[in-house]
Formats: sequence, C-alpha cells, structure tokens
Amino acid sequence: MSVYILPVLFIGLFIYGFAKKINTYDTFVKGAKGAIKLVVDIFPFIACIMVAVALLRVSGITEFLAKCLAPVFNFLGIPSELCELILLRPFTGSGSYALLDDVFTTYGADSYIGRCASVILGCSETIFYVATVYLSQTKVKKLGYAIPCALVASIVGAIVACLLCRVM
Repeated sequence: MSVYILPVLFIGLFIYGFAKKINTYDTFVKGAKGAIKLVVDIFPFIACIMVAVALLRVSGITEFLAKCLAPVFNFLGIPSELCELILLRPFTGSGSYALLDDVFTTYGADSYIGRCASVILGCSETIFYVATVYLSQTKVKKLGYAIPCALVASIVGAIVACLLCRVM
C-alpha cells in the first residue's frame, strides 16, 4: 500500500493544479530554486552544529558529563546507561541513533534499557538542530525561553518514558 502513496500524491497535486489552472511545472521549478537557496543559506548553521557535536563526542565531554550526572538521572528514574544518549539527543539525531544502536547491541532491544532508549528518542527532539536550521531563516533570534523550556520538556519526557517502560 505504501508504494502507492507518492504516485497518488503527485497525481492528486497535478489534478488539483489543473483544476485551479496553476502551471505546475513552473511552480515546481520555482520551489526547487527556493530550496537550493535555502540549503545554501542554512549550510553554515548545519556545519557548525555538526562540528560542535563531533567535538563534544571526540573530546569525551559527553561521557564525562554522563558519569557526573548519572546519580541525578538515577534519582529521577532514568537508567545511568542512557545519560549520554539524553545529553546528546538535543544536539543530533544521527548521533543519538548511533548511541541507540550501541544500547541495542549491549543490552538488547527488548530489555528495559533498550525500551527506555527507544521511547526517549521517540518522544524527544533535536532541540539545538531545530533551533539552528528552522530559526536561522526567520526573524526570531531571542530564544531565551524557548530552548530552556524545550530542554525541560525533553527531560520530563525521558522521566515519563522510563516510568512508563517500568510499568508496562
């Protein structure tokens, strides 16, 4: 069924464009030009966040912080094995999934820690990446409340995720 979604979507858009008398080809080309400009505009921001994440991991800062914060996370009900995952998640999606793979390899996908890691990744967001990419193209520059609120929501989500995995 899923193999038909894109073709049906394209056919539906062309029919809609024809009915509204929109030149779909010109509209597509115009959108593609805008997308290329967008990629060029946001590339420095993406490169910066990727370099920062790589430096955090290679320098061992995330491992050190995870060891320091493990007692706090254990108190909150989050397994200490997931500390680095929770610390890295707000910065990078692909790095988080690499850590998830490590968790699955070490503890198994059906283990309590594996289930917690899966739910944490499912209920959290790459906060700094989203702020970098999406807000770089807007006039919003003051993130004094947005980022702290998002980080608190991410931690609360991790706590609730581990609680639900423990109960279920």
